Amino acid sequence: MSAPSPETTTTSDGARASLESLRTEIAKAVVGQDPAVTGLVVALLCRGHVLLEGVPGVAKTLLVRALAASLQLDTKRVQFTPDLMPGDITGSLVYDARTAEFSFQPGPVFTNLLLADEINRTPPKTQSSLLEAMEERQVTVDGTPRPLPEPFLVAATQNPVEYEGTYPLPEAQLDRFLLKLIVPLPSRQDEISVLTRHAEGFNPRDLQSAGVRPVAGPADLEAARAAVARTAVSTEIAGYVVDICRATRESPSLTLGASPRGATALLSAARAWAWLTGRGYVIPDDVKALALPTLRHRIQLRPEAEMEGVTTDSVITALLSHVPVPR
Repeated sequence: MSAPSPETTTTSDGARASLESLRTEIAKAVVGQDPAVTGLVVALLCRGHVLLEGVPGVAKTLLVRALAASLQLDTKRVQFTPDLMPGDITGSLVYDARTAEFSFQPGPVFTNLLLADEINRTPPKTQSSLLEAMEERQVTVDGTPRPLPEPFLVAATQNPVEYEGTYPLPEAQLDRFLLKLIVPLPSRQDEISVLTRHAEGFNPRDLQSAGVRPVAGPADLEAARAAVARTAVSTEIAGYVVDICRATRESPSLTLGASPRGATALLSAARAWAWLTGRGYVIPDDVKALALPTLRHRIQLRPEAEMEGVTTDSVITALLSHVPVPR
């Protein structure tokens, strides 16, 4: 393989620096939550979508809003409610009395970064309106497909499924998300920092006054994605990813294991993480680092395992300790 040209290297390094600076900008609004920030950056690099789960009040929405403010991208927000209709998201045909014709009125999905807030508070009929958009990056209304802008990313937030008034996302929709990121309660020190910021006048509804500025745009994303695509993947690493996913299908604790799409997602996320850390090739540690957020929503526990306190994360962690690591 020939060495990259100096121009390519500079472009790649500049794109990496721009995406790394996203963390700094987001940190101006959100304290802690570094794994979630990293996951959002990885998703941007992989053209993937992200599901953020956590109890109310842990800054899930603020995290995505801070990401949007740090990017020179068009962004829209939809608050999912029980009475939301599919057309409220995708758009619909509207009758124009002046021309006596129907014209298409685009919905909020026609944007670069869609914040789907509390996605599991709307019924499955409305949730499914995003399926085509997330997979094929287009919306079909009245038989006419309409392409979405590029880049296109759905960042959805949800409360834990055991909360009242929630509709669990179906497996087919969960599989559309590249990563499921858990947003935990902050540590004591981080919570003190949050309170201190608010006491000093921080307004989460005014990110501009907090100093959050756009530090990356479409050109940076395109250069970064091209660099990620050049990140080398050995046959051994590909086999390691496949072995992990096949192990989930054979686990006695699971009724549903990771599909080949899950294996593809894990490899893509590992490549992005390898590039972000400054390497031009993937190592087993990259795969391990992204295994939990990539696979936790693609597998399903047996009821008896769930009653015994087993979690999807504990199953994946156990499998990672048993699947042979390539040398």
